[in-house]
Amino acid sequence: MITNLYFVRHAHSTFTPDELERPLSERGFEDAKLITEQLKLEDIHHVISSPYKRAIQTVEGVAKNLNKEIEIVEDLRERMLSKYPIANFNEAILKVWSDFNLSLEGGESNNFAQARGVHATLEIIEKYKGQNIAIGTHGNIMVLIMNHFDRKYNMHFWEQLKIPDIYKLAFNEKDLVLVKRINRNRESQEMFE
Repeated sequence: MITNLYFVRHAHSTFTPDELERPLSERGFEDAKLITEQLKLEDIHHVISSPYKRAIQTVEGVAKNLNKEIEIVEDLRERMLSKYPIANFNEAILKVWSDFNLSLEGGESNNFAQARGVHATLEIIEKYKGQNIAIGTHGNIMVLIMNHFDRKYNMHFWEQLKIPDIYKLAFNEKDLVLVKRINRNRESQEMFE
């Protein structure tokens, strides 16, 4: 039985230091409308999100279209890179992707963040077996989850993501059998098997 998870990397947000409450920007809200239209074509049954406002707002239209509440899953939140401001974000990301056990001060290692994300993903697959689920989430945690199932989804793949972006992951039971990028304008789709 195939379960399809549509991981939706959140749309553009307005920067604030408050990660939890950072909202979508005007452009982000426009892109969220496109996400809603795109996912109308995918026969979505349920909508789940990270607790972060920008992720929720990105999939809100999908839930409203289905007349359903968004289920919040804490473990789909973005990975905590550090408890403190980072001077060089790109250098910090390179370090943690080079050593999955490394955690910056007050932050999560790739292994730790990946374990919580994968655990949440497997619970969703078990709970909604055979259904299509839209999941509002974040780039780093999404790629860490994908990396667990296939190592080719790595930092280089993460660097290629768009804001927002949608990846359909098809699971046969708990085995990943297909990854497909859902292009918002439908001009092209990338497939990975």
